[in-house]
Amino acid sequence: MKTKKSNYLLGISFVSTIGGFLFGYDTAIISGCNTFLEQHFNLSAVELGWLVSSALLGTILGCVVAGSITDRFGRKKALIIAAICLTFSAFGSMLPPQFLGDLDQAYWLTADEDLAFTFLILVRIVGGIGVGVTSVVAPIYISELSLPQNRGRMVSLYQLSITLGILLAFLVDWLVLTNAGNAAGVISNAPTGFWEWLFVEELWRGMFGTEIPIALLFLILLFIVPETPRWLISKGRYDEAEKIMEKINGREYAQIQIAEIKEVVNEESAGIKELLKPYLRVPLLIGVLLPMFSHLSGIAAIMYFAPNIINESIQSVESSFLGAVLVGVVNSAFTFVAIMNIEKFGRRKLLLVGVVGAFISLTGVAVLFAIGSQYVIIPLLMYVASFAFSFGPIVWVIISEIFPTRIRGFAVSLGSFALMVTGFFITLTNPILIEKIMPSGTFFVYAALTLPAIWFIWKYVPETKGKTLEEIEMYWREDKNNNRKIN
Repeated sequence: MKTKKSNYLLGISFVSTIGGFLFGYDTAIISGCNTFLEQHFNLSAVELGWLVSSALLGTILGCVVAGSITDRFGRKKALIIAAICLTFSAFGSMLPPQFLGDLDQAYWLTADEDLAFTFLILVRIVGGIGVGVTSVVAPIYISELSLPQNRGRMVSLYQLSITLGILLAFLVDWLVLTNAGNAAGVISNAPTGFWEWLFVEELWRGMFGTEIPIALLFLILLFIVPETPRWLISKGRYDEAEKIMEKINGREYAQIQIAEIKEVVNEESAGIKELLKPYLRVPLLIGVLLPMFSHLSGIAAIMYFAPNIINESIQSVESSFLGAVLVGVVNSAFTFVAIMNIEKFGRRKLLLVGVVGAFISLTGVAVLFAIGSQYVIIPLLMYVASFAFSFGPIVWVIISEIFPTRIRGFAVSLGSFALMVTGFFITLTNPILIEKIMPSGTFFVYAALTLPAIWFIWKYVPETKGKTLEEIEMYWREDKNNNRKIN
């Protein structure tokens, strides 16, 4: 019976993390498209940065609306809205109007280059909105369904799904490029088949199109998962909440937890006024600054431009794509390290070790770029590993734990908003920085930006492992001066 209940929780958590998988997949799939998009659309460094970061602009918009949607309509409905956006974007990114090749016998609607570029930007923004909503709602959904003793591990599944999405996307990009061979991205006016158009001549379309089946699967499966009991209780739907909690861990546990949740929820008042109360000042600081620090280290730029960055040192397109696959492998492997150890060592220790490792490895990348070494990928992989077992999963765990139930959606949306805004500017400026101050200067900047994070984590971030969400909330209420850590 216990195994059956555990499988039930794993199943519904898995469905919610497909959104994270799509987040990662979308992040990395465009990294393989960049060279060909730049070539086909005749893009400058500024235009390339704008195209790549447009999805992150959408995530910012998604984060803005996610809090109110998830707190008002529920976690499940918010995820369904996100899945619709992601599905629409997957189709749209593959099918901007055709503007190259034999337009008299076009496979799709035709238009000029500017309209096609604008269309691609818009559908990328829509997909970003879906990612933004998912980034807020999925960690909340999992944390509100999980038991205290495994909540950190379960929420880390969201980050694992992102890393697996990144890995698969890097691998798909490499396979598509390898299959296309020397004809990759070469536009011919001679008649070609539809498959060749998608995966050889304009292979960026085919790369984007591989996201479609994953988005459709996410949308379909969301209709069979339940709403979270904590949200149902906050809306007075006690019978529905009890049935779901019984499926997760039995009737006795359900009754105890429902009584505890009711007591806490009754004391809460939703909205920004609650979030600005003195007892939540430190959680709010953590919820906004911690996500910002994670992206100031440059992870978004590395994932969006991995082949471009690696190619700066080895000058081989195919080898740089293979190097990007290695980035994805390391990212996934060390996320497993976090999942296996987050309940053993706790959130705080893993964060501190990982961020110190990120500073050292980013400095190493900068130094090797400065001396013209071909071994830049070694410290680059060390940075990805350090990020993957610290910032990557643990930011999502912490910001999904430290806020009261009724405002958790709104509060987490602020944190996700901060993360996405930071990621947007880091991604937008990366091609410009590499052009202006070279790769070495760019990575020295990223390394320097990790130093404030080390101090902040040491001083403000508490240890929350093994505590129920209600116990964490009561801690903030009782310790209004926030002078001690949760033990």
